[in-house]
Amino acid sequence: MNTASIPVNVGNTGFMLLCASLVMLMTPGLAFFYGGLVQRKNVLTIMMQSFMSLGWTTVLWFAFGYSESFGPTWHGIIGNPTTYAFLRGVTLHTMFTGNDAGIPLVVHIAYQMMFAIITPALITGAFANRVTFKAYFWFLTAWLIFVYFPFVHMLWSPNGILAKWGCLDFAGGIVVHASAGFAALASVLYVGRRHVIENKPHNVPLIALGTGLLWFGWYGFNAGSELRVDSVTASAFLNTDIAASFAAITWLLVEWARGSQPKFIGLLTGAVAGLATITPCAGFVSPTTAVVIGIAAGVVCYFAITLKNSMGWDDALDVWGVHGVGGFLGIVLLGVFASTLWNPNGADGLLRGNPAFLGKQFVAAVVCSAWAFVFTYAMLHLINLVTRVKVDEAAEESGLDLTLHGEEAYPLGV
Repeated sequence: MNTASIPVNVGNTGFMLLCASLVMLMTPGLAFFYGGLVQRKNVLTIMMQSFMSLGWTTVLWFAFGYSESFGPTWHGIIGNPTTYAFLRGVTLHTMFTGNDAGIPLVVHIAYQMMFAIITPALITGAFANRVTFKAYFWFLTAWLIFVYFPFVHMLWSPNGILAKWGCLDFAGGIVVHASAGFAALASVLYVGRRHVIENKPHNVPLIALGTGLLWFGWYGFNAGSELRVDSVTASAFLNTDIAASFAAITWLLVEWARGSQPKFIGLLTGAVAGLATITPCAGFVSPTTAVVIGIAAGVVCYFAITLKNSMGWDDALDVWGVHGVGGFLGIVLLGVFASTLWNPNGADGLLRGNPAFLGKQFVAAVVCSAWAFVFTYAMLHLINLVTRVKVDEAAEESGLDLTLHGEEAYPLGV
């Protein structure tokens, strides 16, 4: 298709490049967030896993990932991996045709690449301190190919099976958070508990820095998912901040009311839970609804972590409780609260007389979460046949930074 005649919209193009930059910043932000939560002897390992995704996912995205995600469909499940392989056929004048925003295709490629980078990096917090780097490399590669790229195609490609069925996911409740969260749970159950369990964070200011970068980047994550500048973009931006703020305060108050002191880490974790939960809804609901979603995120995700602790699941950095449960909750709440008054291109949910949409959202959330869980568990089993997944007890004792990488974040005497 010749798209050279479509004029470039300078405003939309500039905005989307800014949003791509914001989403890119979220991956270093995640590295700081996770790095502060682990012990000093493991901080470089967890941070390196995020930066590894920043590099390797880009390679896969350039080679075939964008094509698998947005190329011509195979039964609505996956795109043709050769259509845009190595960006074949993409020129300076090739335009994105998914809407009339007037942005070059290279801008869409770059923006969606940043989503692909951060999604598998989220999972690393679940198996922190106990997975070999070689196993993580295999995990990162297989998970992108068999989970992330198909989910992008099914939900965000116009010919995707879930998109054509009528499911909505504005910025990644299923594609990013539920998929990563339930993959994290599968990882926890397969890898097992740490030999050395130390849950005391080594650097709370680092966690705060990471949260700030994530929160800042999330405006590009959510508002940018409109792929243009309009009133929906603005409401998605506002909804993002409202939900994060209400979730942060709700988490703090719930934790405080249950007999604990008001915790800074609780406030920060609540904010991330709110951000994850509003993500699928951001461009389809009102700011008032964002308040409800934020409060629900603070309560539900808090008690999901309480359940995780009671079950003895060693999800080291609470990826399932925050991202898995938050993303799943957001998809379902979208089925309840969606309103075409706030996005004519969206849908009406249960409260506006459309219970069928809620059913579709729930089914999509269950099916996709289940696939992410089952595939991840099976994949880790296969990887373990090739290379050992879990480090030994001596490596845990010494710390993975020295054992796996020969580096230290804080060398003694320096």
